[in-house]
Amino acid sequence: MGRVPHYDAIVIGGGHNGLTTAAYLAKAGKQVLLLERRDILGGATVTEEIYPGFKYSVASYVVSLLRPDVIRELKLAEHGLEIVPLESSFSPLPGGDYLVRWADRDQTRREIYRHSPHDADLYPEFGRLMSQMARAVKPLISMAPPDPTSLNPKELLELAKLGRYFARDLEQEHFYSLVKLMTMSVADFLDEWFESEPLKAVMSSSGIIGTFLGPRSPGTAYVMLHHFMGEIDGVFRAWGFPRGGTGAVAESIASAARSYGVEIRTSADVEQVIVKKGRALGVALESGEEIYARRVVSGVDPKRTFLKLVDESHLPSDFVEDIRRFRIQGSSGKVNLALSELPHFTGLPADGPHLRGFISVGPSIEYLERAYDDAKYGAFSRRPYLDIVIPSAIDPAMAPPGKHVMSIFVQHAPYNLNGGWNDAQREAFGDAVVDTLAEFAPNIKDAILHRQVLTPWDLEQVMGLTEGNIFQGELSLHQLFFLRPAAGWARYRTPVKNLYLCGSAAHPGGGISSAPGRLAALEILKNWSKPWSS
Repeated sequence: MGRVPHYDAIVIGGGHNGLTTAAYLAKAGKQVLLLERRDILGGATVTEEIYPGFKYSVASYVVSLLRPDVIRELKLAEHGLEIVPLESSFSPLPGGDYLVRWADRDQTRREIYRHSPHDADLYPEFGRLMSQMARAVKPLISMAPPDPTSLNPKELLELAKLGRYFARDLEQEHFYSLVKLMTMSVADFLDEWFESEPLKAVMSSSGIIGTFLGPRSPGTAYVMLHHFMGEIDGVFRAWGFPRGGTGAVAESIASAARSYGVEIRTSADVEQVIVKKGRALGVALESGEEIYARRVVSGVDPKRTFLKLVDESHLPSDFVEDIRRFRIQGSSGKVNLALSELPHFTGLPADGPHLRGFISVGPSIEYLERAYDDAKYGAFSRRPYLDIVIPSAIDPAMAPPGKHVMSIFVQHAPYNLNGGWNDAQREAFGDAVVDTLAEFAPNIKDAILHRQVLTPWDLEQVMGLTEGNIFQGELSLHQLFFLRPAAGWARYRTPVKNLYLCGSAAHPGGGISSAPGRLAALEILKNWSKPWSS
């Protein structure tokens, strides 16, 4: 069967999911090597001091979806992970008005009441419904998705259990709501509940994050639900900021992995998965070194895995076509700022608790849809949607005393930009972001000490995300559950025996969750007793 394996498993990619898979395999007693092509671990989950004294959460910027069982089972708190809750969502509006949703329910009710008494009455009910929907879907994101076309008795049993669960625990009216959430646009879904434009806008924004869709696009209601699945200490829809930036998440998982014996190598770029007679035997590095293992696990996206690392001759032609059709176009950019002072938003004090949570610039659904229209026709949004946190207001160690860092996630910036991305386009995109923010915080331009602008092209080149897609593929209905990343291949296995996927392109999808990494490891271990088979 070729060379004797040096390792039980090789994991390609040191993103948080790859690290998670490596940690679980090593915890089960396997000898694991993890290879990362950059000189820093974390993939898109990194903290870097790009400008002296200022620490940027360069790409991903908040934590919510990180599974509690991963935190518990890998003892991440013992490895330095501390998540500080974000307790507000502040939306500046034209003319100096604003909408703030607080952790305190009574405060939030009073704030929403200013905009609509009707919506203030319905908001708690909506929150309860979404929490129930998140709990209803939780079993789906906690299991390897069974294939409904399979005749495998184990998968049929899992489907039956899932059916009984929905029949027993999901009331009829909630089942109808779940169907709506899976199929409707987030704008239409929210229109059935609320009348206040600022409230609908800020809530609908979570349905477009990381997608090449607008709020009126069908399927975006599910993306909103996906973000409602966030959970911190058992509280649904809770979001937090890890002390030290999002790189602290990757560092804590890496620390756990090393404690279980994982060997981690950075600056180790995998050029090819070695396949013979339909089986993965190891990897070849760009340096020419070959390393062999009993299992190979890819944490990179399926296009990079199957169209670059694996020779297509080893794959079924229909599978290759499915991967080619897999929707992965990036639509998000990132702007990180070093600031001499806090932003002064019109209508509120220069400093205050509203700056220690989310700040969302997108005052209406029409605003969000027009931002999408720009991207739909090949341009970046001239007045984009901005999702902002100020990490230094939460963790002062992120910047020098009296100074601040600002993390701005931006929709929309299409990967396939008219004329392509270049330095001039990147700077123009950064200018559009700052100009938009300055409409609501007039002092921001004078406060900027340093600016880092990342386009989807940069995310691809620097972090290896094909087309800059932060979820390694759209979270659209035809790319979820047993269809992610391709029909018949949703249980982390691939057509190449002993080759598995563990990244965000696998079920249940993107975000800093570690769910794909954990479920992939459990699936691999479940089949480990079948030597040299998938």
